[in-house]
Formats: sequence, structure tokens, C-alpha cells
Amino acid sequence: MNLIQTINDVNQCFESQQGQFLSAPYRSYDERIIDLKKLKKLLLDNKEAFIDALNKDFGGRSSDDTRIGDIITTISGLNYTIKNLKKWMKPQKRKVGLLFQPAKASILFQPLGVVGVVVPWNYPVFLSIGPLATALAAGNCVMLKMSEFTPETAKLLANLLQKDFNQKQVAVIGGEVDIATAFTSLAFDHLFFTGSTNVGKIVMKAAANNLVPITLELGGKSPAIIDDKIDIKLAVSRFILGKVLNSGQTCVAPDYIFCPEGKEAELVEELGNVYSKMFPKINGNNDCTSIINNAQFERLNGLLDDARNHGANIIPLTVESVDKSQRKMPLTVLTDVNDNMKVMQQEIFGPIIPIFTYKSTTEAIQYINKNDRPLALYIYSFDKAFQQEVLLNTHAGGVCINEATFHVANDDLPFGGIGESGMGQYHGEEGFKTFSHGKSILEKGHISFAHLLFPPFGGMMHKLVYKLFIR
Repeated sequence: MNLIQTINDVNQCFESQQGQFLSAPYRSYDERIIDLKKLKKLLLDNKEAFIDALNKDFGGRSSDDTRIGDIITTISGLNYTIKNLKKWMKPQKRKVGLLFQPAKASILFQPLGVVGVVVPWNYPVFLSIGPLATALAAGNCVMLKMSEFTPETAKLLANLLQKDFNQKQVAVIGGEVDIATAFTSLAFDHLFFTGSTNVGKIVMKAAANNLVPITLELGGKSPAIIDDKIDIKLAVSRFILGKVLNSGQTCVAPDYIFCPEGKEAELVEELGNVYSKMFPKINGNNDCTSIINNAQFERLNGLLDDARNHGANIIPLTVESVDKSQRKMPLTVLTDVNDNMKVMQQEIFGPIIPIFTYKSTTEAIQYINKNDRPLALYIYSFDKAFQQEVLLNTHAGGVCINEATFHVANDDLPFGGIGESGMGQYHGEEGFKTFSHGKSILEKGHISFAHLLFPPFGGMMHKLVYKLFIR
């Protein structure tokens, strides 16, 4: 399977997948399980190759960031899907009202057809093979548009998939923005996009031209709230990995922190203590993932410059002079922040963590609610009343209590955003349903009483039905 990189080839591939789907519109359970096991074997047999490809794409990607963020999560999702697919495919029985008896009612989960998946650069294995596996489990043909920022991973994935899948069933597309534009303009039966909110709006407009149903997995500013009653050291131990994994280049990474007033200095000190143990040095440290490219590196440094110019206190959690050629950034804490700073106006997507202080839970909740609804929200508290106050009075795509980011990897929890952070859900059974059409079926046998309601109206049977059912 060659990596598709021209608009003409993209269009031809789409047409061939449409034809393939029409020739086999409902793949059997056995066929789908075989596909999923092929994907699992592909990943297990080529773990080191993916680690190497991602290291090249990032210019320095921690092998453990790849194992944790791409390999483990994807294998876990595949195992869960393989285990539960038979149950998901089984038609669901539904009740039939007395008025329509005798009859049977059910829902058949039918494949949609050709699914397009737009893959971001930050976790290109998890966010390509994950949706691919779910779409194949639902019986679809799939086209993957990989990010231009991860060409090595894209080439590797295409080469590996060609050994087990015909391009008419699974195809991998590379290329730049022009290819992505053409890709999202196709009349897919479903389009699945993971990326920024701004690009998501463009993708949604393109999909609307063909009335293509769409799932948007976006991002936003995911807040973390530390309860005044919880130990600061414990709170830091629960959220810091979610922030430093992949150097903060994670859509559900904690974006900013609400710290109880009077505990800010303690929080900053503990962040420094823990971080220095995790990363004794930055330069030349293979555990520290590089920022993906120069443009992103400069963007993050621009956020720091802007925050400094607006009065923020900038606290890098390392004393090293960072070698910019490696594009490695230490976790950097910001205090004295305000909404005039760009760092509080856009998703950070890097190792920068602003800290707000708050006097009351209501104050923190009001701040969250006045801004766009986040993809994730994090609560650090063992107080059930505090937890419920935040849970019931805020909106977010998902929540972790005394943890960070790992709700995404829990296979039986749906994942998705709300409002500016996205629409639709996937993972687990919700993912299977996203890539399926639940076709309602009402089945009658030899006996039917519908003729009793035939015109002319006004007869005794009509009056009896109205008396019984219009009340």
C-alpha cells in the first residue's frame, strides 16, 4: 500500500472504496474479528519501528511517551473491541406498543460505508489505528489522512497496512494542506476529525456541503481545580504526569490550575520538586519529548513572551539554559496571570502551566463557565460535596477526579468534547455506534389488524382506538 499523496489518487481511492463497500455492505463478525486481530499483530510486531518513526518525526520523542500514549492505549482499545464486538453487533430488541401488536421491534447496527479519519500529529498511532479499528469493527471501509508533520509514521503505517489490507478497504493518505482540503471535501458516509478548534470549524463547513455526518474531537483549555482540603503534594502527584506526557502536547492535558488562595507558593515549590526528580536535566534527555517542530516551539515561546509583557511571573522548573536546537522545553509555571494574556486565550498544547488562585469554589466555577466548554476538567479533592458542586455546575467533555488524562484510556468510557471542544463520542460501544447506523426494524407476521383502521373513518373501531390511546 503506497502512501497516497495526490488529489487525483485520493479521489480514485474514495471511488474504489465506495465500490468495495457496495459489493460487501455487511461484513460478518468473523471477517471483522480477523481485521482487528491483524491490526493488533501489526502493532505488537512493529512496536520498535513505530517508536523509531515517531522519534524521527518529533526530532526527539521519548520512547516511553510512545509506549504509554500510543502503544498501550491502542492495544487496550483493540483488546476491548475484540472482546465485546459480538455483543455490540447483536440486534437490540425493543418493545412494541399495544397499538401495533402483534409485531417485533429491533435495531440492526449497519455499517455506514466509507469513513474518513483525519489524524493529528501528537499521537498519530493511537489516533489513527484507534478510530480505524472502531470503524472496521463496525464494518466500514476507511481512509486515513495522516498529518504532514509525521511523515515517517505515515509511511510506516501505510507500508505495514498493505500487507494485510487492500487499499479498497483501508487506505493511508499523506500530503500537505491541499490534500487535506480535498480529503475533507469528499462525500464520506462519516468524517472523523481530531485537531484544533479552528481547523475543526473549517472541516465542519466542508462536510456540510455534502451533508456528511461528522465527529469532532477538538481541544480547548482544560482546567484543574485543587480543593483547599487536599494535600498539595498529593494533588501534584496526581496531575503532573498528565501535563508532562508528550511535553504537554496532549489535547486533554491540564491547561491551567485553580489553586486555593494562600497555597500558590507551596504548589509552585512542589511542582519544582517533583519535576526535577522526573527530569533531572532537559538537554539531551531522551525522556523529554521535543516540541514537534520549529513553528510550535516558537509559538510556545511567544506565549511566554506575551505573558511576561503582560505582567506574568515566569518560572521555568529547570536552571538549565535550554538548547533550542533540540526543541525541548521544561515545564514552565506562570503566576500573576490574567485574561489579557494569549496563554489564557488559546489552548497551550505544551509544557506551560498557568496558576490562578481562588477564594471560593463558586469563583472558580464562574470562571470556567464564562469561557468555552473544555474537553476535560480535573478535580483534586476527596470531599464528595466539593466534587459534586464542581461536577453539577460545570460542563466538560470528560472529567477525572484525583487523576489526569487517563479517562481517555478507559475503554468503557466514551470520549468526546462539548461545544467548542467538539461533538460526538467514540471509544468502546459508543465508538461502534458512531460508525454504525442503528436501523429501526418493525416486523409483522401473518397477522395484522391495520385494516381495521382503514377509511371510511368514524366507525366503531376508530372510536374505540381513539378512546383507548388518546388519553
